Amino acid sequence: MSTKEKQLEDLLLAEDTQKQNEIVLYNDDVNTFDHVIETLVYACEHTLEQAEQCSIIVHYKGKCTVKTGPYNELEPRCSMLLDAGLSAEIV
Repeated sequence: MSTKEKQLEDLLLAEDTQKQNEIVLYNDDVNTFDHVIETLVYACEHTLEQAEQCSIIVHYKGKCTVKTGPYNELEPRCSMLLDAGLSAEIV
């Protein structure tokens, strides 16, 4: 095995073992679609289409993963969602 192949293998292994957390947004009977969409665009940097799709999934399924990544990147985003009155958690 060449050095280049070994480095690529190590990189792929590191990516597989890195824990990815998720922000899960939950449905509620309080917030409007427009508020949820605007908040997802602001807090999670979604496009308008992504935010609309997530809001529809949350409405019909009860929850939706809206962002994935390392915990330290998700925590401030989740806080923004909570500060806006949405129900969300990092799992």
